[in-house]
Formats: sequence, C-alpha cells, structure tokens
Amino acid sequence: MLCVAFLLICGCSPVTAAAPVTPPVVHISPALDSKRARPDRGLLVSTSGGTLSNVQAYQGGEPVPGTLDRSRTVWRSDWTLKPAAEYTVTATAAGPRGPATVTMGRFRTRPAERTFGIVSTAPLPGETVGTGMPIIIDFDTPVTDKAAVARALEIKAEQPVEGAWRWTSDTQAVYRTRRFWAPRQRVTVTAHLAGLRLPGGVYGAADSTFVFMVGREQTSMIDTRTHQMIVQRDGEVAQRMAISAGMATTREYTTTSGVHLTMDKGNPVRMVSPGRSKGEPGFYDLMIDHAVRISNTGEYVHAKDNVWAQGRANVSHGCINARPDQAAWFYATSLRGDPVTIIGTDRELEWDNGWGFWQLPWEKWIEDSGPEAADSAEDWVPQR
Repeated sequence: MLCVAFLLICGCSPVTAAAPVTPPVVHISPALDSKRARPDRGLLVSTSGGTLSNVQAYQGGEPVPGTLDRSRTVWRSDWTLKPAAEYTVTATAAGPRGPATVTMGRFRTRPAERTFGIVSTAPLPGETVGTGMPIIIDFDTPVTDKAAVARALEIKAEQPVEGAWRWTSDTQAVYRTRRFWAPRQRVTVTAHLAGLRLPGGVYGAADSTFVFMVGREQTSMIDTRTHQMIVQRDGEVAQRMAISAGMATTREYTTTSGVHLTMDKGNPVRMVSPGRSKGEPGFYDLMIDHAVRISNTGEYVHAKDNVWAQGRANVSHGCINARPDQAAWFYATSLRGDPVTIIGTDRELEWDNGWGFWQLPWEKWIEDSGPEAADSAEDWVPQR
C-alpha cells in the first residue's frame, strides 16, 4: 500500500519547464558601420527588454556628453555630432534576470559641403569685463534658424544668473543677463555648432568655447543738471568728478540719457565733427586724451582742459568731459562693460545705440527672443 501511495503522489505532481531568458536588445542610431550618418540628428541609444547600465561614446578620444532618461531605456547625446568624424559607441543593457547585452561598434558622419561658424565674440577670450557686459557673437553666415542656434549656445557662470539671447541682426546674437553679473566670477561660453543644420544644408563646422572673467563692480552715475559724476566701486564711492556734458543746442550735441556701457577706449582718440566740412561753422578735428567710449553716436567720457565749465555748465558737443587727471584715472580703471548711467537730458539712449541693451526692460528684451533663447546659467538644461 505504501508503494502505491507513493506512485500516486508522483503521478499527480506538475512538471514545470524553465522559462527561456530573453536578453535585452540594444538599438543605436545612427546604425553602426554607417559611413554617411547625418550629424544633425545626434546619437540615440535605446534598449527594449531591459535598462541601460552604461553608455560610452567617443569622438577623437573625447567623450560625447549625453543624458539618460528617467526610465533608463533611452540615452541621447546632448548636442549634434561633428561632420566628417568617426564615433565609437559601447552600450550595456541589463535585463531583469539573466545575462546583459553589450553592443559596440563605430560609425562615421557625412562631411559638410557648406559650413557656418563664428567670426568674432565680445568679450574676447580671457578678457576681464564689467558687470554689465553683454555676450555678443557674430556669425559668418546669415542664421535662418535662430531658435536652433540659440539653443546651441551654452552659458555657464560660477554664480547663478538668468539671461536671454536676442538677435540684433541675421548674423549677430546678444546675450544679456536679467540683472548685472555678480562680480569676480568666471563665465564659460560654448557654442555647440558642430553638426547643427541650417536650411539649405549648411552645417556648423565645429564647436567653439571661450572663457571670460567678470571683474570688480564699478558703476558710474552722471547728472548733467548738477554737472557731477560719481564713480562707485564695490558699493563705495571711488571718485567724484566735476563734468561738462553736451550743450544741447541741437540733437546731435545733446548727451543721451540712460544706461550706457563702456565699450572701448583710446589715448588719444581723433574726434571729427559729423556732417561738417573744414571751414564750416561747428567743424572740429581734435585729438582727445583718455577717451572711454559709451555709445555708437560719438559719446565718450574723456579729458578736457576746460575746468571753468566742469561742474558749472554743459558746453561739449555731446561727450562727457572731466579734468585731465580725473579722466586719466577713469580711463585707467575702466573695463569694457562697466555701467555708466546718465540722467538729466531730453534725449534717450536707444537700446541699439552701441551697447545700450540695458535700456530695454527685461520683459521687452525677451519678448522677441522666444523661450528657446532664455536660460539659467546656474542649471543649464539643453533643449532639443
């Protein structure tokens, strides 16, 4: 009886076969071994049946930056790819159980027949600037997809800042912060242009990076009614200067009111009366010492030996003139991008006169920039 019972029990027991383990599948785009991949589409690695545990991509020995999504199933390169370049990719995907899948290989992007790039920047690489300094980038080709290019321009500051790009022409983009830069910090600007495609098959040829420093905080306030200029450095008065401003007999001889920025300087600078020929009334052709330019309409803060007027009357052709020793001090201590605010005249500085960008309220500055042109340099997140 015992034997029979054992057999019955054995006969009723279920038999379970081990379920097959399917390893995860890794997908890479552009496909490995491609010879003419489109650089503007970037690099995409994804997996089905598992999660990505490691993605490594390199071009010319340099890692390709990328971002893994929250599900850990999709990895995208942060930027477009360089034309005519070879890339290597290694991707590892792990399933819920069983072996992982490792996929590796290489591909090459197509060359660019037509390219665009940067011809100049302000600030210059390595330059130390004032707290009002904009970032100005000039391109060698009219930019037809301004939103795409703005998204590719990355600003990283050591201290938090909010700013936005505004296009002043088809070839120039200007970045202005919402408030002045915090002083004494390093700012890195990277234009991720390599592989960026504009209409007509024009590609960015290469990425470009430069670094500048924001120096001490120096601001100047000029009141043309009291004929006084006060220069503050790091919140303390550094210099009080008696000045003479534009005589205001004509519009061109009227100093502009508003927030100016120091743009460049020369010692001396040749100043010639606009629209007048030699021998005509009002003509002048002078060499002026210690001149700091603050607009594109011929306005400078400069030296002038007419101390009888400084602090008393406005007699200039539109510039701000000061005692020679004080003008020399201002010349020596000025950095490009130092704010110079002028009040007291009936002629407003236009926002596009020189670097009069601070004349636009922030809401107006970003009005034509679009959300894709704005970013925070504290936590910059690329938009795709």
